[in-house]
Amino acid sequence: MTAKRDLALSAIATFGPHPLGHYIGGAPVAGTGASFDITEPGTGGLLGQATDASESELNAAVAAARDAFPAWSATPPEERRKILNKVADLIVARADEIAAVECLDAGQCWRFMSKAAIRGAENFRFFADRAPAAADGQALPTGDHLNVTTRKAIGPVAVITPWNTPFMLSTWKIAPALAAGCTVVHKPAEWSPYSARLLVEIAHEAGLPAGVFNAVNGLGETTGKRLTEHPDIKAVAFVGESSTGSAIMKQGADTLKRVHFELGGKNAVVVFEDADLDAALDAALFMIYSLNGQRCTSSSRLLVQRSVYPEFIARAAARVKKLKVGDPFDPATEVGPLIHPRHFGKVKSYMDIATGEGARIAAGGAPVAGTAGYFFQPTLFAEAEQSMRIAQEEIFGPVLTAIPFDDEADAIAKANDVQYGLAGYLWTRDLARALRVSEALDVGMVWVNSENVRHLPTPFGGTKASGIGRDGGDWSFDFYMETKNIALARGTHKVPRMGL
Repeated sequence: MTAKRDLALSAIATFGPHPLGHYIGGAPVAGTGASFDITEPGTGGLLGQATDASESELNAAVAAARDAFPAWSATPPEERRKILNKVADLIVARADEIAAVECLDAGQCWRFMSKAAIRGAENFRFFADRAPAAADGQALPTGDHLNVTTRKAIGPVAVITPWNTPFMLSTWKIAPALAAGCTVVHKPAEWSPYSARLLVEIAHEAGLPAGVFNAVNGLGETTGKRLTEHPDIKAVAFVGESSTGSAIMKQGADTLKRVHFELGGKNAVVVFEDADLDAALDAALFMIYSLNGQRCTSSSRLLVQRSVYPEFIARAAARVKKLKVGDPFDPATEVGPLIHPRHFGKVKSYMDIATGEGARIAAGGAPVAGTAGYFFQPTLFAEAEQSMRIAQEEIFGPVLTAIPFDDEADAIAKANDVQYGLAGYLWTRDLARALRVSEALDVGMVWVNSENVRHLPTPFGGTKASGIGRDGGDWSFDFYMETKNIALARGTHKVPRMGL
């Protein structure tokens, strides 16, 4: 454990003297703006500081992306493919270092982060291999014309990523942008900026031309706002809270920016009485308590058919009480600390809200005693009702709200009765019911008899307050590229004549 933490500290020490600055035009840049603290969730101690990009530094990053765009977008796709595959190779070579940094500044558990770095490499490899066909379109013939579609990169784009699994989510956005031929200005979350710095340095070590990929640190209300308002930024890809997505849409309105949002969720896992209850329990607990409950696709609402609800919840509570909470560097740890004292306070506040509304705390419900970091007990609320705040609001922590339902119609109504619509999970052995309920759930993604298992060519995204647009496969290229139609006349149609 100490060796892993030392590996992370050694990695961030290579970024130079603190505060952490930016990476612009292919080189590190010392920040001149106001500094802000970066804390270690596992200890509560100060890791260092980063600087909020000044207006001139932000402008320099955008200018670098703008100036690099013509050459990068004109680079043969096979050449882009080689460079991005090299990025993937270097991510794999430094996977332990990346995972250790994620444990250090994001508080995520080693058992999950050791795989997350490899996921990041897979993202780069997947989109790298699709780069040669990214511009391909369709031939759409008619009797008099041949219509041919094609796509081209939209231009410099902003990528703004969250603090929960920062490295993997950054690759999920940046890899398709680069593969499409776009240039990037990346602003990572201020609470966990270190792995983003690793990514941009790895990308340039792999041979990415200067200015193609730039990274600036800063706060949302300053650096983030300047970035989303900048006229040279053509699109914004954002992962984070729904309220922030709304603010970004307003900020980009004057320049008619294209936006792609992956926002909040209050996802339901629906368990019918005929389900494989053992597997359903395993999946439900994994999807809320892994990643410390800080996951947009977490199954934070557990809807269980009333006939099996008491036994299922009793089994769930027993399992939750046995979850191993502790040092994120310990491979045996299942739940680590929350990201930041502000977020810790938010999660803690829902304990009084829950009991005040009449829910029962069946497990957890308090901070972990005797720890200096931001550790909170994995919590299960039972006897909850759909109208309660704990069933409506995104808590984004290791907190599960269990609600009984009566029949299929009741399950669908309760599952859909939230402002969010990212994901749904459904457990039943009845195939016809699985089809009916899947189609009725107002969400962007449904997993039937499964936890969240991502297949990269499939679309990823939500409805309602959970987002706009889809990632994955060609859906990513639809965002980062403009589609053009060219109509070629066969010389057989009659052209209208006027003014004779």
